[in-house]
Amino acid sequence: MPFATKEVVITPYDPRWPQQFESRRQALSSLLDGLPILSIQHVGSTSVEGLAAKAILDIDVVIPSPAEFPVVCQRLEQAGYIHQGDLGLPGRHAFHREETGAMPCHLYVCWQDAAPYREHIAFRDYLRTHEEARQAYQALKILLAGPFRYDPDAYCQHKTDFIRGILQQAQEGQTVQ
Repeated sequence: MPFATKEVVITPYDPRWPQQFESRRQALSSLLDGLPILSIQHVGSTSVEGLAAKAILDIDVVIPSPAEFPVVCQRLEQAGYIHQGDLGLPGRHAFHREETGAMPCHLYVCWQDAAPYREHIAFRDYLRTHEEARQAYQALKILLAGPFRYDPDAYCQHKTDFIRGILQQAQEGQTVQ
């Protein structure tokens, strides 16, 4: 059974989120030691300082290509992570593991040139450097969390146009430079 958010609760930014990520990053680095891991990235709203978010870490484990995926998947599964497949996003595989006392986490293994990974990084970096966009996204998330508190799929769906707009702005910014 795939892990899914059951209730959308947006909380103010917590300065402990980067430390929570760093703890997870270190544990994953140890777990995946010796495997072809390019980086372990903190993505999603908890990675953007000052942004209110669901208190769930989003982490991308980046590998060079799909060829390296089987060995990484095997190591994660041996450690109790449940492979959920690509969830409809080729180039990114989701994993979940129940952990008592730890901040919840969405873990993804992505190849470096896959669109889902590139979009995670572009969106994160844009929000980190554009205060107005960060505030608008926060306001949207808070607004949507009301009517869609118990419908996380609708909550995510209603953010799609905003996210696409930010990704378009990020892409345009890259071509100008």
